[in-house]
Amino acid sequence: MATAGVGTALGVIRILHKRGLIKMVYADETRPLLQGARLTAFELMADHIPVTLITDNMAAWIMKTKGVDAVIVGADRIAHNGDTANKIGTYGVSILAKEHHIPFYVAAPISTFDISLSSGVEIPIEERNHDEVRQFHGTATALPNTSVLNPAFDVTPHENIQGIFTEKGTILHPNDEKVQTFFSK
Repeated sequence: MATAGVGTALGVIRILHKRGLIKMVYADETRPLLQGARLTAFELMADHIPVTLITDNMAAWIMKTKGVDAVIVGADRIAHNGDTANKIGTYGVSILAKEHHIPFYVAAPISTFDISLSSGVEIPIEERNHDEVRQFHGTATALPNTSVLNPAFDVTPHENIQGIFTEKGTILHPNDEKVQTFFSK
């Protein structure tokens, strides 16, 4: 719902489904705001694409036991070297994919690239409202004075990314040189 038309990460999944290449999508719930549960699963179900919703902490087990062939995520910002900021938890999923020898892909429009940033270290990370973690739908799940970290995004290093899909083509094994070449075409 963040993009128009076919979408980004879901757009790739929609095309793969039309080609008969999707058996099941495992959608992380995406805590603390549950965008995966509220939006991703909803959109997949509306498109009649098989989806199973999982909690974020199930990803490793699902990768180990369910025959996951690939991970496809979106991106909020991509640095010149291919480091990619996305919803919090994406970096952890990239590590799990690497451990399980599952290719990890990013789908994002060209406008997501910020080549003025040399690496993901320069991507600012927003700290969200702490009550999003201390409460669930207004019900306290922790003491009100509990110290909280609630970053909205994390950064996946380019070394963990097999490829970045864009509307202008794919950058395989992104790094400074490949991103520079891609944009100088």
